[in-house]
Amino acid sequence: MDERIAACQDLLIMINGDKNFLDKIITGDESWRLAYDPETKRQISECVGEHSPRPKKLRFQKSEVKKMLIVYFDSQGTVHKKFVQEGCTVNAEYYKGVLDRLISRIRPVRPALYRTRDSFLLHDNAPAHSAAKIRQFLTQK
Repeated sequence: MDERIAACQDLLIMINGDKNFLDKIITGDESWRLAYDPETKRQISECVGEHSPRPKKLRFQKSEVKKMLIVYFDSQGTVHKKFVQEGCTVNAEYYKGVLDRLISRIRPVRPALYRTRDSFLLHDNAPAHSAAKIRQFLTQK
């Protein structure tokens, strides 16, 4: 608890020293999402002839497939998102690849942050996020 208090006090000092500090934070998280059947949407939008019967309007139904979505965003919106492929595990090696793609994605999406390299990554302390390999990777980048 003392470490959390010290971290919060450090953040307050940074915010008081730089009014744009919160704009420099990119945060990310993972979440399980249900996948949707894309063909259903296409079937709804098919063109039909003038005298053809109207197509049945199908509901956009949830499929049984759940996929993990990793998303990063800042005060302006989404910076990068990635669905984890089925059968993959988010371990340190996989997360390192995601972070590498995030860094390359920052360049076209937030060019000012990329040029100045003055940004902060905020993520939880999941084992894949706090692994020594990840800390070393982020220190180098």
